Formats: sequence, structure tokens, C-alpha cells
Amino acid sequence: MDQVTERIAAVLTRKFDVPADLITARASLQDLDLDSLSVVELYVTLQEEWDIPLDAEAATGDVTVGRLADEVRKLLDGRRPGDD
Repeated sequence: MDQVTERIAAVLTRKFDVPADLITARASLQDLDLDSLSVVELYVTLQEEWDIPLDAEAATGDVTVGRLADEVRKLLDGRRPGDD
């Protein structure tokens, strides 16, 4: 797992009590038993943690951990140095 995926996994285990062994890149948020409110809460948490404009309104349970990590990486890569 890369650093972004590891941080997402940490939030899932810490905040949503998802067993770490269930978290894979192919697992959807629905597979991890997150309901729609939890999915939005996850997106908001990640937005605040990384200070990125993650679109919580587009969050669905069908999103996989891998796809979410890709989206976060894309937003992080789009930031210019000094945007912290």
C-alpha cells in the first residue's frame, strides 16, 4: 500500500471500525459496510486531513478504496508547492 492508501485505511479503521484485513484497493466503501452518511463523513474527513477539495456530494458506496486513493493523489498532485 502506498502512503495515501495507508492513510485512508487508517481513517477507515480508526473512525469507522473497519477491520484492516478487509481494506483492499478493490474493496468498495459499501463492501466495507459504510452507509451513505458514513461515506460522506469519510470524504469530509479526508478533505480536512489533506486540505483538498474532495467532492463529498459525488461520494457513493460504489467507490473503491483504490479509486478514492487515486482521486486524492490527483488532487494532491494538482496542488502547487506552498499551497499547504
